[in-house]
Amino acid sequence: EFAQSLGLLAGTVTTLSFLPQVIKIYKSRSAKDISLGWVASLTFGVALWLAYGLMIGELPVILSNMVTLVLAGAILAMKLWFERAASTRP
Repeated sequence: EFAQSLGLLAGTVTTLSFLPQVIKIYKSRSAKDISLGWVASLTFGVALWLAYGLMIGELPVILSNMVTLVLAGAILAMKLWFERAASTRP
């Protein structure tokens, strides 16, 4: 039980660490300082961790990576959206 609780706590802390970045990008409407390669590989890696967690049935791995996938996916989507919008401005 302690190991699972520790895993849930670790997953919660690291997952929530993405939230300030998501909020900053959303408010500023800019992700120009975010590396596309980094956020794309992060999102893919998190998806793999989620698949792994589902395969082994480990709740801390599943929950933390589900939320992280949403947050990393949001960063990736905003990166692509805001860069596209900036490139089409006159």
